[in-house]
Amino acid sequence: MGRQIIMDTETTGLETRDGHRIIEIGCVEVIDRKMTGHNYHQYLQPDRESDEGALEVHGITSEFLADKPRFHEVAATFIDYIKGAELIIHNAPFDIGFLNYELSRLDGNWGVIESICTITDSLTMAREMHPGQRNSLDALCKRYDINNSHRELHGALLDSEILGDVYLAMTGGQVTMSLDTKRNETTETEDEDANIGRIALPQDALKVIRADAAELGVHQERLSAIQEMSGKKLWH
Repeated sequence: MGRQIIMDTETTGLETRDGHRIIEIGCVEVIDRKMTGHNYHQYLQPDRESDEGALEVHGITSEFLADKPRFHEVAATFIDYIKGAELIIHNAPFDIGFLNYELSRLDGNWGVIESICTITDSLTMAREMHPGQRNSLDALCKRYDINNSHRELHGALLDSEILGDVYLAMTGGQVTMSLDTKRNETTETEDEDANIGRIALPQDALKVIRADAAELGVHQERLSAIQEMSGKKLWH
């Protein structure tokens, strides 16, 4: 498996056409389905204020960003870090749009992110796996039993770390026990109707502990007592 980068950004607003800029980039490196700890994290000076709505989401103030580098100062290092990797982003068009906008503002021909990386949108994946359900990062954390209680505000690196856990859970063959996912996504060649209700688990996910003779004896005694009290024949 190739090198994967789980990535997120925070911005001053929602639209590049309004001149909004990136203020934080967070990346988590994954190799062979393991987080390596070789991450990338950078705050950026956007030379503008954040919209009130954006500030409520990320809480990153202009005062905090005043001494941070501008995108052009870190662009080469950032591109070297992600070059050739598979970028995994939740709602990728948003982040890629902002990154390409930042690159377009630089001197020289930097191209676009799609020319140096492959892009996987985890939101699109989630919608295909859980149609008709909420697929925000918070919703996926709840669905896959991933703790995100420390996430009071959005942050690019924090959200990337959480998304990394979510993505590995989504692609590891194990789905939630709530049966909200009705088929094993890894058996695409099988009849879909035959897959409904199946739960795919890794082969080593569950340890089987068999009852010993004493425990089996107690079990049989309990079944006999229930049968005698109820007057109904039970399957032993």
